[in-house]
Amino acid sequence: MRSEPGEPTAEIVPATGVLIGPEERAAVDRVLASGMLAQGPEVAAFEAEFAATVDGRPCAAVNSGTSALLLGLLAAGIGQGDEVIVPSFSFAATANAVALAGATPVFADVDPQYLCLDPDAVLAAIGPRTAAIMPVHLYGHPAAMDRLGEIARRHGLALVEDAAQAHLADLAGRPVGTFGEIAAFSFYPTKNMTCGEGGIVVCADEAVARRVRLLRNQGMERRYANEIVGYNARMTDLHAAIGRVQLRRLPGWTEQRRVNAAFLTAGLGEVAERAGLVLPAVAPEAGPVWHQYTVRAPERDRVVAAMAGVGVQTGVYYPTPIHRLPAYGLDLDLPVTAAASREVVSLPVHPALTPAQRERVVTALTQAIEEAVAA
Repeated sequence: MRSEPGEPTAEIVPATGVLIGPEERAAVDRVLASGMLAQGPEVAAFEAEFAATVDGRPCAAVNSGTSALLLGLLAAGIGQGDEVIVPSFSFAATANAVALAGATPVFADVDPQYLCLDPDAVLAAIGPRTAAIMPVHLYGHPAAMDRLGEIARRHGLALVEDAAQAHLADLAGRPVGTFGEIAAFSFYPTKNMTCGEGGIVVCADEAVARRVRLLRNQGMERRYANEIVGYNARMTDLHAAIGRVQLRRLPGWTEQRRVNAAFLTAGLGEVAERAGLVLPAVAPEAGPVWHQYTVRAPERDRVVAAMAGVGVQTGVYYPTPIHRLPAYGLDLDLPVTAAASREVVSLPVHPALTPAQRERVVTALTQAIEEAVAA
């Protein structure tokens, strides 16, 4: 697929694909025409419709996935003096939300197969100040919620799900977002569905949901009747209207992601066997939604450069563990996390991929791996 000098470069295969169409535009126009732009009937409708995907649990929409994590933690009573066990192999927002709540993130390792929070590492990290466990359903694959839930119950800890990448994922038929006291989803443009920007807090009971609603709206339900000190973290009706359209399209997109992931797994099986490429594993009874299709490659940076050279974009999530970022600057022994950060590369798997583009991804990675191994 390499272009010879003077030949046109092949069309780029994008790493991600944001699907916005006439329905989303019409929804925005409808809201603009109504004059109700701030949190209003569209937000309420979006919350009710999203609740149907998480067994009817109460939902509170907010302005970002990070706000969903922060307000969820605060509503669950997590704050100053508490510790929350989190994976270091995640986006920084996971730990940032804990720190912003006034608590301390305690970084634990991930398991080598699914790269989600390792229950054994969690057990080793529990101390007298531990108040919660926050697993991340990384890349859209459910964390080990059965074991983590058991650990949380045994030690009297809150269980908070970072489900930012896992819309419609499930474990043994149970939706992600329904295992903990709190779960947070993100609607950032690169997620499996988007509102343009936004997040939602899924709560185990209405009392916690009400506290989230107070926190997002300056501490008030009724105007000028501020019950607590709160934030301005509201979702607008413009964003909610986009989200309502996207939510209707999400099941079809999710199925297409699964089809694309199956194609990649089948197409890359041979090179994985002979060249040390590690394909993503799926846990028993897990229903991942393939926010990312992430392989582990020898000579990762060389592979990424080679694929870019033939027009196939990739992503590296995440090249630096959170605990080693300047914001935290910790020297910890997390061997699986360290290895993953050196090896992971995410391939295009989004629902906008064409069959021809999927073929190009397989061909490009196969060639890049073989060249890297031979070098």
